[in-house]
Amino acid sequence: MLYKINAQIMNVMRPMHVMARQSRQMFYFPLSPLNSSWFLRTFRASMELVERLTDYYEKPEWFLDTTEIDGREVGIEYVNAVEKPYCNLVHFRRRARGLKHPKVLIMAPLSGHFATLLRGTVREFLPDHEVYITDWKNARDVPRIEGEFSFDDYVQYLMEFMAHLGPDTHVLAVCQPCVPALVAASVMSKRGDENLPKTMTLMGGPIDVRISPTEVNDYAGGKDLEWFEDNVICRVPQEFVGKGQMVYPGFIQLSGFMSMNMDNHVNKHFKFYNDLIKGDGESAEAHREFYNEYLAVMDMPAKYYLDTIRKVFIDQKLAKGTMEYRGEPIDLKDIKNMALMTIEGELDDITGRGQTSCALELCSSIPKTKKVHLEEPGVGHYGIFNGRKYRESIAPQVKAFMQKHS
Repeated sequence: MLYKINAQIMNVMRPMHVMARQSRQMFYFPLSPLNSSWFLRTFRASMELVERLTDYYEKPEWFLDTTEIDGREVGIEYVNAVEKPYCNLVHFRRRARGLKHPKVLIMAPLSGHFATLLRGTVREFLPDHEVYITDWKNARDVPRIEGEFSFDDYVQYLMEFMAHLGPDTHVLAVCQPCVPALVAASVMSKRGDENLPKTMTLMGGPIDVRISPTEVNDYAGGKDLEWFEDNVICRVPQEFVGKGQMVYPGFIQLSGFMSMNMDNHVNKHFKFYNDLIKGDGESAEAHREFYNEYLAVMDMPAKYYLDTIRKVFIDQKLAKGTMEYRGEPIDLKDIKNMALMTIEGELDDITGRGQTSCALELCSSIPKTKKVHLEEPGVGHYGIFNGRKYRESIAPQVKAFMQKHS
């Protein structure tokens, strides 16, 4: 029902969106001195604000077509190294010969946004690493015939991707995949799998949500599983490829995220409006880029979503030592031959301080010389993997950690 209501609302707003876009374009006169008048700037700003607030945002492009290696520009092509029903392993292949750089697998979250949210994360590793990323598919676009997708399936995907990349791979897990990444590492260690990554870096992941609980933790862990099944799980309508699939819709996840900081989002849109009137194109473009990404959301498979709610937030299975993978007990003490780094942001309001770093204690068989924790001051959740402090402080330290334990 919620899915249909949302679709109807978007259909109702569509004429308003088209009218606003056409009006904005109609009153743009690049050769006229009146183009920069206060009246026309204000009118176009108003129309663009309406246009953006009534738009439906599809998956953004990567916009990572080149990188700089040793002072020269090198082209990038996106290649699906592995294709699975619910996820592709994308390789950012650099068009240059003779490159012998370490492989890094960036595990993007399956939590409502597309992997392109990690564009900045990827960009920093392109000059000196062979970069791969888990590019999760919108569940509404996966045919029902492919079957359900569970938490255990997620772990299996990660192990298959690491097997494809082989030994000497480094893993960078951002937020949600930190838990399944550790589960995969435990299973691989117990089996003596030679493809266990050299290093694993966990960034802002909910390993133990009992520590410094946030509003997100309270929401996810404060209700029983039946509440989520009854209130947020929807069936994909007939007009999509995944018709009949049971999903947790992206628009519900987005509304939850935005409601946490609604005042901030409202103020940013007022600032955007004023920047357009003032002619501050750089600030306005930065706003467009951020919200083009932030407002583009995807549906998650219902089975996986409910598994995650139960295992991670309600029962805290990994932290309590009761996690299983396909009926097999998971013991993080089995992990011995992998270096582990944890990263947290001082101001993170999604994953509380200590929720990620506790992994260092849980993985007690890893030597202390192979464990590192970084808490970045003045950084929130998204600042852990994007932005100036990520570029100038966090990414260099992650690279140094990977190099040390290669």
